[in-house]
Amino acid sequence: MRLTGGKMIQQSNIIRILIADDYAIWRQGLTALLEQEPDLTVVAHANNGQEALTMFRQYQPDVTLMDLGMPQMDGVAAITAICAEFDTARIVVLTTYDGDEDIYRGLRAGAKGYLLKDAEPDELFAAIRTVVSGKKYIPIAVGVKLAERMENAQLSDRELEVLRLIVTGKCNHDISTILHISESTVKFHINNILGKLGVADRTQAAITALKRGIVSL
Repeated sequence: MRLTGGKMIQQSNIIRILIADDYAIWRQGLTALLEQEPDLTVVAHANNGQEALTMFRQYQPDVTLMDLGMPQMDGVAAITAICAEFDTARIVVLTTYDGDEDIYRGLRAGAKGYLLKDAEPDELFAAIRTVVSGKKYIPIAVGVKLAERMENAQLSDRELEVLRLIVTGKCNHDISTILHISESTVKFHINNILGKLGVADRTQAAITALKRGIVSL
């Protein structure tokens, strides 16, 4: 049992939480916030995706709060690995990444909820308890972006390769050399990319891709 605020909480009713985030100060502050709730307790921390997988195996928490941008193994890869091994895993993405592609990738990987780090504490508590109950937690703003993502034309694997190289500042000649395709084929892919992203030039394409989380630096 756990005594909090003069009330006894049954151990079986306490929600055990793993926090996966590469910022130690954030993890500590989040732990202090969560521990104020009588039915929430933090059992482990992880500072990268690989450690999140290791800690999950060791503690098998009721809920994992997972950042997306972490070293060694990012959040999406960690979610995918955990869910492949534990089909009952309940993971809530808690991140600053608000692009529609980020949201789509996180939920497709197996997350049951998606929250931004500027969410109010009560919303975070609600998300944790909702996910533990077996339901998904998708805020309205997140749901709108997810719907927009589903409506957008999808880039092919080759178009994504070209787009990643555009974002790194490569010219058409460099892209053709790297991908072993002709410059005319590069131009063909770029025109498709511009059309699908709804932008006028490659600079706007790079900015849109980064903003939506389609590619990252």
